[in-house]
Amino acid sequence: MSMQLAAVREEGHGQFVTVRIAGQLFGLPIWAVHDVFVPQRVTPVPLAPVEVDGVLNLRGRIVTAINMRRRLGFPVRDEGEPVIAVGIEYQGEVYGLLVDEVGEVLTLDKARLVAKPPNLDQRWGAVTDGVFPLERELLAVLDVESVLASIREDYVAS
Repeated sequence: MSMQLAAVREEGHGQFVTVRIAGQLFGLPIWAVHDVFVPQRVTPVPLAPVEVDGVLNLRGRIVTAINMRRRLGFPVRDEGEPVIAVGIEYQGEVYGLLVDEVGEVLTLDKARLVAKPPNLDQRWGAVTDGVFPLERELLAVLDVESVLASIREDYVAS
C-alpha cells in the first residue's frame, strides 16, 4: 500500500480528483494534483518509453506528458479526441498525466476502500491502490508514485 492510502486509512477519509481514461473512472489523491490544463503542442522525445508522448512547456516549465491510455493498456485515443492533462510533481520533476476528462473531487470514507481484486490486469495492479465502490461504478485509486516511478525507471534504463 502506498503512503497516500496509508494516510487515508489513518485519517478516515481522503479526497480524490476523478478522471476518466477510456471510460474507466479513476481517482487521483487531491494532494498530488497541482494543475489541470489542456496540453498545447507536445514535442516527441526520441527513445522515450512508449507511455511518454513527449514534453511540453507549461508556464516556463518543461512537463513530461504521460499517455495514461498507453500506460494502462487501453486503446490509443483517436485523432482529434479531447485530451486534458493533470499536472503532478514527483521528485522535483513535473508530469502531465494525459486523460480523457477530469470530473469532480470526491471525499470518500476509508471504510469503503476495497483491496485490489486478484483478477485485476497486471498493468492496473502495478499502479492502483484499491477501489471504492460507488453507486453506479467502481473508482480505481491510482498510486501516482507507482505510475511515475515506473516511467522514471524506464528512462534510467534507456
